Amino acid sequence: MSTEAEDYRYFLTYSGVGLPLNLMSQLDPNDLNNRNTYFRARFDGEERLLVCEKLVYGEVELSHTYEYRAEGGLARALIVMGEDETEVLFDENGKQTMA
Repeated sequence: MSTEAEDYRYFLTYSGVGLPLNLMSQLDPNDLNNRNTYFRARFDGEERLLVCEKLVYGEVELSHTYEYRAEGGLARALIVMGEDETEVLFDENGKQTMA
């Protein structure tokens, strides 16, 4: 059985403007001690991004949590930045709808 820390993968940055975030430049966990800012993420068995957190000096500054429909399309994104929380919903065609 793996621990939660072992379930995370680490990244330097992301690209694009759409959701879910497209994480890039995967980092080895041993390289994190020399970084002030990075993203940690968890994926499901189908390699869909479930949770993404931006860490700055060890503190979570931004987090995204994603939920998917049975056929694989994005259904919901919860974005938390500081005290602000935003919910984004998607229709069956992957288009953003009002929360």
